[in-house]
Amino acid sequence: MNSTCKLQRCFGQPSWRLRSDRVDARLTRLGGHLAPVTFQLPGGRSVRPYAVAPWAERNETLPPGTPPLLHALRGDFFCCPFGGNATPFRGEKHPPHGATANRRWSLVSLSPGRTCGDRASSVLHARLAIRARAARVDKFITLVHNHAAIYQSHVIRGMSGLMPLGHHAMLALPRQSPGGYISTSHFVRGQVLPTPFEAPASGGYSRLSPGHRFQSLGRVAVSCEPKGTGFADLSQLPPEPGFDDLVMLSADPRAPFAWCAVTFPQEGYAWFALRDPRVLRHTILWLSHHGRHYAPWNGRHGPVLGVEDVTAYFHYGLAESVRPNELSRRGFATALRLRCDRPTRINYIMGVVAIPSAFGPVAAIRAVPRGIAVYPARGFAVCADIDLGFLRKGVIATTQRVATSASRLDRPS
Repeated sequence: MNSTCKLQRCFGQPSWRLRSDRVDARLTRLGGHLAPVTFQLPGGRSVRPYAVAPWAERNETLPPGTPPLLHALRGDFFCCPFGGNATPFRGEKHPPHGATANRRWSLVSLSPGRTCGDRASSVLHARLAIRARAARVDKFITLVHNHAAIYQSHVIRGMSGLMPLGHHAMLALPRQSPGGYISTSHFVRGQVLPTPFEAPASGGYSRLSPGHRFQSLGRVAVSCEPKGTGFADLSQLPPEPGFDDLVMLSADPRAPFAWCAVTFPQEGYAWFALRDPRVLRHTILWLSHHGRHYAPWNGRHGPVLGVEDVTAYFHYGLAESVRPNELSRRGFATALRLRCDRPTRINYIMGVVAIPSAFGPVAAIRAVPRGIAVYPARGFAVCADIDLGFLRKGVIATTQRVATSASRLDRPS
């Protein structure tokens, strides 16, 4: 190890720093939260997509009993079990989003500048024990030379039974409208959270109609609409101020990979997340725009978009996800079955790509020989070299050439 392995305080949290020529990232010891992350774009520009909670940014003292998760809240973190976990299950009681998002991780190694075939990579390896099931989780974060991307693997050992889990990324949104667009790969089911997400009596406000089923993010029913339309277009960002809402999209598990993308045309880039839909079946979108007025939120969180790629039953937690529920009865997995004699690996890729200001929302992301092509509704795609094989293998290939470029590819059909 070298000096980069030393903990450095960042926004109040002791953190490890991991760098490559295109990415500069911090990982908090508490909860393993990944942020801030700076990506370098062509031309020397840099962008920071991930949100940091205002109280964490200011290192405020929070009320006693506040979950450690909220002290560190930022960026992306791994949840096992995913969800609120308010209801104990068979004697197990987990904190919100699990020990992996709340307890201290231990650094095993940080290897900067390691040769990976014709490329150099940096790998951070951290470890955490989950006492509730006597299991161990190993976190591997890999940065690859000339890739504006982060490769993550979480390997779960010694755990058996059903478990909801996934990633919980949070993006900072521009305040002006439209400041961006959210789009995803084809989803076979879209639904607003079945129960009210927030309660005015508790100081929280939501606007979407609980349980509403929808086929497009562009038309989702609202309970009360100030403009009188009765529907909201969730694809345009930021969301309506004054509300926090939650929807879930279920991907087609037959797809070679699933994706989410958020474009920031005025800032000239798109953020994307890639996953294997057989492992992480759903995407939960948390639209947070000053809708919570209780501590520590106090009406100041947002505009933030949570892009939470999971296998779970919405955000409820372990008990609700492993018991029969509305989704599982229809054949949609809401928990993964783990085996103590076989490790379970969850692989995930997040990255950015430069786009022109007229790009608009992402219409499609497709595999190309050296990575992915990101398509707008009209015009030409932009390409980024991404090792898609990582999603299923969890290892970086060693023979692929690396570049990031714009390409005149066919428009999406």
